[in-house]
Amino acid sequence: MASVPSLASTVQQRLADALSAALPEAGSADPLLRRSDRADFQANGILALAKKLGGNPRELAAKVVDALPDSGLLKEVEVSGPGFLNITLGDGAIMETLAARAADDRLGVPTAQDPGTTVIDYAQPNVAKEMHVGHLRSAVIGDAMVRILEFTGEQVVRRHHIGDWGTQFGMLIQYLIEHPHELDHKDADVSGEEAMSNLNRLYKAARALFDSDEEFKARSRDRVVQLQSGDEETIALWQRFVDESKIYFYSVFDKLDLPIDDADVVGESGYNDMLDETCRLLEESGVAVRSEGALCVFFDDVKGPDGKPVPLIVRKSNGGYGYAATDLSAIRDRVGKLGADTLLYVVDARQSLHFKMVFETARRAGWLGEGTKAVQLAFGTVLGKDGKPFKTREGETVRLVDLLDEAIERASAVVREKNESLPEDQRLTEGEIAERGAQVGIGAIKYADLSTSASRDYKFDLDQMVSLNGDTSVYLQYAYARIRSIVRKSGEARPVAHPELALAPAERAFGLHLDRFGETVAEAAASYEPHKLASYLYQLASLFTTFYAECPVLKADTPQQVENRLFLCDLTARTLGQGMALLGIRTPERL
Repeated sequence: MASVPSLASTVQQRLADALSAALPEAGSADPLLRRSDRADFQANGILALAKKLGGNPRELAAKVVDALPDSGLLKEVEVSGPGFLNITLGDGAIMETLAARAADDRLGVPTAQDPGTTVIDYAQPNVAKEMHVGHLRSAVIGDAMVRILEFTGEQVVRRHHIGDWGTQFGMLIQYLIEHPHELDHKDADVSGEEAMSNLNRLYKAARALFDSDEEFKARSRDRVVQLQSGDEETIALWQRFVDESKIYFYSVFDKLDLPIDDADVVGESGYNDMLDETCRLLEESGVAVRSEGALCVFFDDVKGPDGKPVPLIVRKSNGGYGYAATDLSAIRDRVGKLGADTLLYVVDARQSLHFKMVFETARRAGWLGEGTKAVQLAFGTVLGKDGKPFKTREGETVRLVDLLDEAIERASAVVREKNESLPEDQRLTEGEIAERGAQVGIGAIKYADLSTSASRDYKFDLDQMVSLNGDTSVYLQYAYARIRSIVRKSGEARPVAHPELALAPAERAFGLHLDRFGETVAEAAASYEPHKLASYLYQLASLFTTFYAECPVLKADTPQQVENRLFLCDLTARTLGQGMALLGIRTPERL
């Protein structure tokens, strides 16, 4: 089915046509339509137009009103103040538009006519290291942007740029050679926890030996050279570390309800074969120059505290490659081989200077042309309740899996408490409580992150996250489940839109907000701001709560009114469900 124009876009077009008809000398003027608390919309464009044409704005506004066609769309258009237009829509127009949305599986949300290709770099854990709270935001924000962009029709390529290369692997591989059973498992069906336990134990033992034994340290450094030169035995052992880490990564991502495929995991090592050429191309083009033995790119506007230029080091003076060489090679690969129009990096804001220099270097080298953009979706820090970076009581970095387990435990307690207040024949089983607890707990963590602007720091407060009150995913999930319960109890009554019925104020406000879903998704996609969608969904759930309190559904005055209100309920549930799915959050049918 074709997309359904929003009421705002329809009104905008009607006003633009009326402006052209009433004031042909104005050309294609913008009516400057916005939402208003005095009417459904207000148009302010006539004030600027009157100034340009030298006319009286109220008189010009009256001409525009006279040029508007009679239709059911506009119930009232009032000239207000110095020449504003206050616009109130007809109830029937609202319901007809919502009915058209309901008839479409996509709720009338359009897909891009000429979609581009976006490569999203997100969820970047490090091989042989535990995932901590700092990995949460990249994974959650990145997954939401993948879902939102794909829903709008964009071709999306996922890239998990894992840390799988570097000098520490010489130490780890050498230790494994000398202690060959350290990564062995008790049984074939290894868990993520067991994989991480093995890696932790091996890493600590290897580090202790490296720090205390000069001969082992020397052997480890020799092993780095063999790794970088592609020695078969060394590469095979390095691969064991990568595979072991993936078992662990995938178990955490599974708990986080975040899909991940092997094909999407292209770590630092994936660009090793390109590093020499990247440096050669940069040097030959003059983009990079040698400075004190290193290959560097300099920028006029990037200086250190001493006022001296701070370069982007592409190759170190000892011949080793820095992160810049890998990131620049990845850009070449993603634009050249994958055909990306947009490169989106969901990376900590503290790396902003690095990416600013990398992007500018790629532009100078011609790898980011005019038709390609690179964007860092920079995110802030996760804070504890005290407003300081989130740590354990002992000052350690918080393990991500521990956070997820605690959220599930807290959410399960909330679900269990709510469940005990239900009649016995409606209660969930223990298995259902566990399933709902996981959906609610993980949803709570994701929503707390996604409901905050990514650039801002946010406080990690599980008590608030799993609350039934306030701006939480639990509140939204409960609203969804409650609506589904209403529809289940409706008996023979069915959700049917009745445009001929007058709407109560709560129904109008609710209906107008329902119509904004498509434009909100488009805004979130265009600006890479999933919090705009989260905010829309919270407002929708809040408006539904007001509607439900003021407008009886199953006990409405007439059968037609019951059907109309059931229709609004059903469309709200579908909108909440679709919106939450775009944030990567599940909506249980019963809570």
